[in-house]
Amino acid sequence: TPELLSEGLDFLGITAIIDPPRESVITAIKQMRRAGVKVKMITGDHPETAIAIAKKLGLADSPEAVTGAQLAGLSDEKRRQLILNADVFARTTPKDKLTIVSVLQEAGNVTAMVGDGVNDAPALKKADVGVAMGQSGTDVAKDAADMVLTDDRFARMETAIAQGRRIYQNIKKSILFLLPTSFAEGLVIVFTILTQQEMPLRASQLLWINMVSAITIQFAFIFEPAEAGTMDRPPRKKNAAMMHKHDVFQIAYVAMLIAGIGLWAFDWLTANHLTDRTTASTMMVNMIVLGKIFYLFNIRTNTLALSKNLFSNPMAFVIIGIMLALQCFLTYVPFMQDIFQTAPMSWREWGLAILAGSIILIVTEIDKIIRIRRQRMRGHGAFRSVTKTQG
Repeated sequence: TPELLSEGLDFLGITAIIDPPRESVITAIKQMRRAGVKVKMITGDHPETAIAIAKKLGLADSPEAVTGAQLAGLSDEKRRQLILNADVFARTTPKDKLTIVSVLQEAGNVTAMVGDGVNDAPALKKADVGVAMGQSGTDVAKDAADMVLTDDRFARMETAIAQGRRIYQNIKKSILFLLPTSFAEGLVIVFTILTQQEMPLRASQLLWINMVSAITIQFAFIFEPAEAGTMDRPPRKKNAAMMHKHDVFQIAYVAMLIAGIGLWAFDWLTANHLTDRTTASTMMVNMIVLGKIFYLFNIRTNTLALSKNLFSNPMAFVIIGIMLALQCFLTYVPFMQDIFQTAPMSWREWGLAILAGSIILIVTEIDKIIRIRRQRMRGHGAFRSVTKTQG
């Protein structure tokens, strides 16, 4: 105490110990906040210590720490408002941490909790995603958590969010890619049944399209990088639909394009006796597969196909090369011809198949240009509205 220091003691100096936040943590928090993720700090430390750390982390310019005692002395509504608005909580108990997580969830937020101690376990269990530290964390915390950071680096959370968004984007792209072909095959079957014509595609050929070409080409989405600006957008709403109206519209018109062009080409070749039915059927298979390949370039990115993002996924070109080799294998190798009832194609048939794929790419790119321009117009309109209001 100051009194004891003044009695028979000489002051020689003072030593302070500090455990500063890592630079990677500060950078990760900045990136998370730019991505619309609200970061809150919950600690058992003294409020002054919590405020000092929060300032270094950049959680707020002049943060105020809310203590567990303050939360306990409030009504439910005031406690709720304080928890939603505050970013720093100090002198908290395990019950306080659990209350904070519960209030955030009740407000409709998807909540992740990072902790390492026994007192963090209830909140880790309650959170939508509980994350424990792998090296410094207790066994109780690890058991309660959904994920474990093996190297204790908080920055991994930012990477996990970015990768989660990338995976979500690619799952959606994969669905938008797969459904048009499936519906196109259904349209071909329904049309031939209604018109009482011979089926242009054999059962084995349909299996090839669904089991070989669809699966092979879809591997491209595994290696597809995240869209530019993925971490500069707010999170999607918790109950947001994966497919929007335009997505359904695009699936429908691409399916009709694939089916319509394929049926027209098959009928034109056979009706004019330009080739036999086996060759025409082979051409239709290749037309559908090439249509999928051309459509892949459209669906891979939200920007135009022939942009700087064209070569952002080199593996897509490797997979396309493998698929083209498989199509040649299907078309020209004798034992494959016997199994799948195919025949060699002339340059004319290949030209028709490539033309069909090009038409699908051109139409979908025109649709994308219109959509991009509308989005920009809406953005400019919102900007003008804000400017007018502020003026």
